[in-house]
Amino acid sequence: MSLTVLSDEQIRYLLENLSHEEAGRFMETLQNALHEYSTGTQSIADGVVHQPERTSVHSNTTGTTTLFMPSYSTLGHAVKVVTLSSPSADPALPAITPTGSVTLYSPQGPPLGFLNAKTLTAFRTALASSCLLMKRASVRTLTVFGSGLQAYWHIRLALMLRGDTIRQVYIINRRFSESARDTFKKIYGIHTEIKQREGWEKAQFSLLTPGYGEFDRLQRDHLRAADVIYCCTPSTKDLFDASILTSHEGRRKGRLIVAVGSYTPQMHELPRELLLQATKNHVPGHLHYHKHATEGGVIVVDTLDGALKEAGEIIEAGLEPKQLVELGELVMIHRLAKEEEEESLASQSSTETSSINDSLEKLDITSSGTAMSTVFGSESGSGSKRSCSRSPSRRGSSSGQSRPSYHRRSSSQLVSEDQEHKKSQPQSRDNHLSRWLSVGNVIYKSVGLGLMDLVVGFEIVRLAKERDLGSHVEGFSS
Repeated sequence: MSLTVLSDEQIRYLLENLSHEEAGRFMETLQNALHEYSTGTQSIADGVVHQPERTSVHSNTTGTTTLFMPSYSTLGHAVKVVTLSSPSADPALPAITPTGSVTLYSPQGPPLGFLNAKTLTAFRTALASSCLLMKRASVRTLTVFGSGLQAYWHIRLALMLRGDTIRQVYIINRRFSESARDTFKKIYGIHTEIKQREGWEKAQFSLLTPGYGEFDRLQRDHLRAADVIYCCTPSTKDLFDASILTSHEGRRKGRLIVAVGSYTPQMHELPRELLLQATKNHVPGHLHYHKHATEGGVIVVDTLDGALKEAGEIIEAGLEPKQLVELGELVMIHRLAKEEEEESLASQSSTETSSINDSLEKLDITSSGTAMSTVFGSESGSGSKRSCSRSPSRRGSSSGQSRPSYHRRSSSQLVSEDQEHKKSQPQSRDNHLSRWLSVGNVIYKSVGLGLMDLVVGFEIVRLAKERDLGSHVEGFSS
């Protein structure tokens, strides 16, 4: 058994040259892991997915924070260690860009990979965001706050996966920094044949900074023109005024809004009013529309527990668990729908089925009181058969009975598994789900998940071996 060692330069080379199909494989692998994390039904004793909370250590001397993020899956286990400047660090101290490593281990313990975490972290975060990007009906204009690696990889993956429709990319930054210069240099440095293959050779890129006299007007125009908004800055205050998007004019179209830059309770990028509007309660069964924008009633997060403890936007808005839904509950919907359709054809059943509805039943995200019931317009009083224990890292049970424990996480309340399942308005629920994800207002907040590093790290090691890239040190057997 060998240990694969990869530098940041080697990882960047591998990821920059992914084909559309290879990027799709990365995404499918990540989707599977997130889906299992959020809605898995495996026994805790099986140890299929474990995601303990991350630990942080702060240094007043250096003004840094070091994060330790362990995770475990069927692939093996991993520990990511990253050091970066603390949000409260003395401005006189030198800034520390996120730097560290991911160590991968086999299920039996021997180390399999040692990877620089710089590009890997930015890529895996953007890959998770792209799970929602791929569901959007229209992706022509991107507006991006920030110009660092997170911003670059969100742009890069959008071009790689949806480049055939993207025509304009607006980057908004506090100043024309070295990171902004590097981002433009990397984008323009991509080979013409790759741009043509991905379909964005005629796309236009621009940079807007507060120093420009028409900054306020142009920022408003860029935000309202956007089909997708990426917020990739470690900001401690709102990046824009909420009224730009919450006003009548701002709500004329639906958008995907992704916020990945802030990661502590003291940090936030999105205005509180925007989140409150997105989670506004409506009459049960009523699907709320404004012009062409379908408004949901939930905010998507990568991890419910992490968002409630670490996402400043979520905390400031006072959002409750029932107003949040994990990305893993949504990412596999199309795949499950396809499986249901294939099963239906194979069985030659004469019973008319709805593949999306069947998928929702598998995902158990339409029960009464859940965040998703707001999106789907479920009637109050409907229920869902759902297991009653929490994920392995947060073991608990709502029943004193002796029964197997299951890792079925929910963005909503956990109900007794004996509760009778009822269907409610399946047609409107299905239609609203599809419209909300593709053309509605979808806000996604990510604070990071060690499981993402594990899954993407193993895929990078696999690809490196195929390309004979990196150092492969023999002798690491159990």
